[in-house]
Amino acid sequence: MKNVEKADRVHLGSLIDSLKKGHYVIPDFQRDFEWAPWDVLELIRSIFMDYYIGTLLLWKGNKENFKMLSCEPIYGFKDSLDAQHIVLDGQQRLTAIHYAFFAPDVPFPKRSKGVLYLIDIRALLDEDYENFIRYEFLTNKNKRFLKDKSAQFESHTFPLGEMKGGSWGTSDWIKGYRDYWQDKAEATEDEKDKETFQSYTEGAKQFRSIIEELLNEFHISYIELDHEIEVAKVCDIFTQINSKGVRLDIFDLLNAMLRPKDVFLKQMWRDAEEQLDFTDTKKMKTYILQVMSVLEQAYCSSKYLYYLVPESKKTIRKPDGSKEQIILIEDVEEFNERWHQSVKALRKAIESLKNPRDFGAIKSAFVPYPSIIPAFASIKEFVTETKPTNTLDVNRKIRKWYWASIFTNRYSSSVESTTAKDFMSLKKWFKDDEAVPDMIEEFINGFKYIDLRNDNPKGSAIYNAIFNLLVINEARDWSSFELPEYSELDDHHIVPYSIFKEEGGKAINSILNRTPISDSTNRHIIRNRMPHDYIQEMFDNNEANQVYQVFESHLISRQAVSILLKKPFTKADFDEFLEERKRTIFEAIQTQLIDEKINIPAHLKHLDAEIEEIEYAIRDIIVSTIGQDINEYKECVPQHIQAKVQIRVDSDLKKKPTATPEDYKDFSKRIEFFDLREYQDTIVSKHNWGKFSSIFSDKNSLEVRFNQLGTLRNGIRHSRSISEIEQMDGEVAIKWFKTVLK
Repeated sequence: MKNVEKADRVHLGSLIDSLKKGHYVIPDFQRDFEWAPWDVLELIRSIFMDYYIGTLLLWKGNKENFKMLSCEPIYGFKDSLDAQHIVLDGQQRLTAIHYAFFAPDVPFPKRSKGVLYLIDIRALLDEDYENFIRYEFLTNKNKRFLKDKSAQFESHTFPLGEMKGGSWGTSDWIKGYRDYWQDKAEATEDEKDKETFQSYTEGAKQFRSIIEELLNEFHISYIELDHEIEVAKVCDIFTQINSKGVRLDIFDLLNAMLRPKDVFLKQMWRDAEEQLDFTDTKKMKTYILQVMSVLEQAYCSSKYLYYLVPESKKTIRKPDGSKEQIILIEDVEEFNERWHQSVKALRKAIESLKNPRDFGAIKSAFVPYPSIIPAFASIKEFVTETKPTNTLDVNRKIRKWYWASIFTNRYSSSVESTTAKDFMSLKKWFKDDEAVPDMIEEFINGFKYIDLRNDNPKGSAIYNAIFNLLVINEARDWSSFELPEYSELDDHHIVPYSIFKEEGGKAINSILNRTPISDSTNRHIIRNRMPHDYIQEMFDNNEANQVYQVFESHLISRQAVSILLKKPFTKADFDEFLEERKRTIFEAIQTQLIDEKINIPAHLKHLDAEIEEIEYAIRDIIVSTIGQDINEYKECVPQHIQAKVQIRVDSDLKKKPTATPEDYKDFSKRIEFFDLREYQDTIVSKHNWGKFSSIFSDKNSLEVRFNQLGTLRNGIRHSRSISEIEQMDGEVAIKWFKTVLK
């Protein structure tokens, strides 16, 4: 290639000297230093073991190039720069070498403390390459250790940061190490100790040879590009190099493309990063671009993100088959507006996911799929922009889509194409109730087949989704019986792992045996005790119904509690408990996520359950009194009710491809589509009252009780505020119906 020199090489000592002088700088379009402390350790291990660590690609720079690419020093470099080369490929390796060998007084990237790399001299001399090097965080104790040469010599620990002095600086340390053990050997009268100390002195000589050989004979290869090559060509070379190795993030590519337009994407991300740090994902900066793209053109795969560059032309096909070129983003000002809109949309989406009453992902670790966030943020922002008249219905559909996507593992792969498809499908569904996306039906029909016991371990999407559901369910503290501080919650075992791990097997760690509990409650209530101990203690110290309500908020039924109280508690009991809790969890998924009985405050949930029991009892009374036959239904049920029921039956048929009209033939099936008011109208109709008067006695009293029950029921199930009087009236109605229906 013209203007490209052949590969050359530099020995480690010379490289360290160049790093010390600040010869290497990083162009702005490079990604930040992303390695973890252990990645640096592995690179240094490779150097000591004389392994090839790759070829550096350097561009011989000049003042114009340094300025044009906004070059920065290597992370941790604080002295005066003498920039010579722009690093195009090898930034991670050079930064790692600089951090390990120079031990700069700065925290390790994305860590609160610095990191110290240490060589165990004895292990190195024994060629124990697995254990000769380690890293430790720079605590106050380690800071004192770095100042205490005697402690270093005594423990045979060489701080790698000593190598920043090159051969001379390292030699001084090794000389001190040798003299320390030589003095010890001369001072002792114990022959065995003298022999040991003398061996350490000999070891110092061997260590010096290893270090000198490392500095002078370990070579790093590099290719240098001539300074006269154009910036655009260098960026293209950089892209090609990265596409063959670790693929360059689309964010970095767009950053390079936007720089000539004075859009500094990297700085814009730094300004936004703190607002979006909840999910702790390196992809969040790309998520901003994806949200921008979805809102502009519905698609967000990499090839579409390039059209976000101001003035970029996109060719589209018109309905008549002809083609047209359009510009999505007219200028830099519009790009900035769209960027800030997307940042705001993502922030609002994250707040919604974190909210314990909305989606229950109270910590980043419990977000089921971070990859769903761009789709979620985009569709929420679309609703904010368009302000549909049926906002409540739209938000209901978004919730159902979200949970369906999680429980069908929809965002585990092909995320960009799935995001685009869902965005367009949801917009159709918002306008047309019949345009139900496929994943909704898949969720409704398939969630009960999910294996919560053996599959879906801690950290998986479905595990986290169940945890979120428990938070939404207002899982109460086992000590105070109040709503906990959500920031303090974590998932803990119900049947302790430490005691029951052998009997429990793999299922001991399943979500069926875990629940949101604070560390404090885990320490003070459970304390590695079996449930029959700590649950019995809860009953001994509290009113039984309160204890049951707390466990029910954790989707642990009364039946499950009775199983946990068994003593002795066997493997068979554990299996029975898991099955019962699975049943309760699946029931909650059905009622809260599919039937959408959500946002019911904990103190009203037991009333909702009692109302549901009464509804079932009323159905049974109506069917048994009128008769099961469909002809009895047609004769006795008022016509206006039959018409409404038929509409609901037809809608249900469309949602269930395997169902037939025959499945809805019996009265007992059709009455499932009645509402509470229609039960009342059927009972008090002229045609039927004579059949029910002996049960309910007074028609006026029955209507009053139905009104009271209906007010309470609707308030609970539609998240409306309920006054104290309405709740009291509803509770009276519940007792009245229980008495009448026996």
